Amino acid sequence: MNETKKTDLLSLLPSELEELVVSIGEPKYRATQIFPAMHKGISPDAMTNLGKVTKQKLSEIAFFYLPTVRRKLVSALDGTIKYLFALSDGNCVESVVMKYKHGNTICISSQVGCRMGCAFCASTIGGKVRDLAPSEMLGQIIAAELDSGEKISNIVMMGIGEPLDNYANVIKFLKLVGHEKGLNIGYRHISLSTCGVVDKIEMLAKENFPITLSISLHASDDETRSAIMPVNRKWNIEKLLSACKSYYKTTGRRISFEYTLISGKNDSPEAAARLASLLNGALREKNGGESFPIHVNLIPVNPVSETGFSASDKRAVEKFASILEKKGIRATVRRRLGGDINASCGQLRRAEENG
Repeated sequence: MNETKKTDLLSLLPSELEELVVSIGEPKYRATQIFPAMHKGISPDAMTNLGKVTKQKLSEIAFFYLPTVRRKLVSALDGTIKYLFALSDGNCVESVVMKYKHGNTICISSQVGCRMGCAFCASTIGGKVRDLAPSEMLGQIIAAELDSGEKISNIVMMGIGEPLDNYANVIKFLKLVGHEKGLNIGYRHISLSTCGVVDKIEMLAKENFPITLSISLHASDDETRSAIMPVNRKWNIEKLLSACKSYYKTTGRRISFEYTLISGKNDSPEAAARLASLLNGALREKNGGESFPIHVNLIPVNPVSETGFSASDKRAVEKFASILEKKGIRATVRRRLGGDINASCGQLRRAEENG
């Protein structure tokens, strides 16, 4: 953010906002006026229930900023909307609004760029620029609702960046987005995807957010996973699955495993059998007839020119899923939305940077 000496209003919880307004000589109830209005996208300057003096005092010590639409692509196939949002410092991130029968889902970014280096991902090309503030994550949702006219009911933290590499800001964002006086999006409607930052998975388990944790696994052995996901060199599959097991025992929340299918790399029937053996062996324990619920979300890789990877063909994907199902593991193939607008994150930002 470029307003480094001022307080970021949209990143404040109600209690923090109360402290701020009291510090400038305003009554505490001002916070109950300002907080819900900001979450509707209304700047304090535009709030009709605030006086001119109050607005002036706020503007001297604080700022309110929403991401602005730099580019917008709408799929003619399914109505998926892809946004390139410009932040206050000129950096850009991507968000995608997807329409389902059960409601509208937004995929948001948590960082500008990413330092995790996953070989198949466009978001990590060029590395990490900076973390997003809680307001910048929240702002993607507010700005998308305002622009599209669509109410967002579900959030997927699977855009640009590794959420658990921006841990403190992501936790603050979760508190804000779930607040009853704000957007009030239920935690069970929020999914957070991580490439496997084990120490932060362990911390997240203690936060008591009933969100869905998604693990980007993408391989069934350390050699393959380390080659495409550098994070595996620090926390290997054994350590990752141990953290997943602990997370489930602590939270009781099912974990989803994401597996990107890359032609000739990790999509063979042998790879499917190894994956089933790995997950069953590492996670399933019989306790009073209960076992660890395992779900694998299969994702044909999105072609990115810089990676050279190509997606598995339909027959290979179906065979992979069939092998997992026969081994007692629920497997679904992610439906590709916005196929005509390259709705996977990272590519629009790269195009903007490259002119």
